[in-house]
Amino acid sequence: MRYPASEKLEIIRLVEQSSLPVRRTLTELGIPRATFYRWYDRYSGGGPEALTDRSPRPDRVWNRIPDDVRQHIIQLAIQEPALSPRELAVRFTDSQSYFVSEASVYRLLKAHDLIASPAFIVIKAAEAFKDKTTAPNQLWQTDFTYLKVTGWGWFYLSTVLDDFSRYIVAWKLCTTMKAEDVTATLDLALQASGLHEAKPTQRPRLLSDNGSSYIAGDLAKWLDDRKIKHLRGAPYRPMTQARSSAGTRLSKTASCWKTTSCPATSKPKSRPSSTTTTTAATTRASTISPRPTSTSDAAQPSWPNEKGSSDRPLLIAACSTGCRLPDFTNPMSQSLP
Repeated sequence: MRYPASEKLEIIRLVEQSSLPVRRTLTELGIPRATFYRWYDRYSGGGPEALTDRSPRPDRVWNRIPDDVRQHIIQLAIQEPALSPRELAVRFTDSQSYFVSEASVYRLLKAHDLIASPAFIVIKAAEAFKDKTTAPNQLWQTDFTYLKVTGWGWFYLSTVLDDFSRYIVAWKLCTTMKAEDVTATLDLALQASGLHEAKPTQRPRLLSDNGSSYIAGDLAKWLDDRKIKHLRGAPYRPMTQARSSAGTRLSKTASCWKTTSCPATSKPKSRPSSTTTTTAATTRASTISPRPTSTSDAAQPSWPNEKGSSDRPLLIAACSTGCRLPDFTNPMSQSLP
């Protein structure tokens, strides 16, 4: 057990004044002789104040930064307030030829209240749109989804979905995810809906996420030329585009993209270009509607939900069950009900 300095002093005086030998007195008190003589040496050298327990930590850390170096770092931080702790550490090491780590600079600046709070921009996402759509072609949602075709590689399906009717106004199967792919899909949507000749006030707004292709300057210029207002969802808030994501998810699960699954099919030598995979459609993504009639000689769409089913139907391009690639060049279209 630990004794306070006052009890240590009382034990030392009791032993000094005792008529018994030191060993017998310490045995009666239950104090080891080594402990008593250590106390006595400290008492003899420093007086009663020396009996206070010392901190177990060393007096000096071997790699502690000297005080003059600390002052130089603080002065540099005051002179260059725009530099981060990492930049200050690199600047000090280059200029003074004395290495200090980023963590040491950060602790030193924090001890002197020189760490400024980052200027975060707080964006609070709403639970629902303030101005909800009341008719078709008021708000379009666009997004990319990934499709892996066996033997060919990765393709990217760009879709434009109407927020009110949940129709896929246009879609395009691309080999890249660039701004030009987005503008090409929007061109198809404008032509399929007949809004390419409409007044700017009658054109829909566009909602997308913050992907690189949607924040590109080329897309912003293209939308500005056509007087289309661009809205982007809040960061880390995927619920903003729940309808578009649900449509692409159903497309991936219900569509059959097994273009090279037949054992007799050899692996293609090259991937098709994006110009041969362009398709446009005005298809229903999630609401029940009468069975459409195809207006082209492309493969007839298959409807997995027959009459009387409570599930939402999805227009699906017929998959290829033979040993050849499906023809993506023929557009498949359908008029809005």
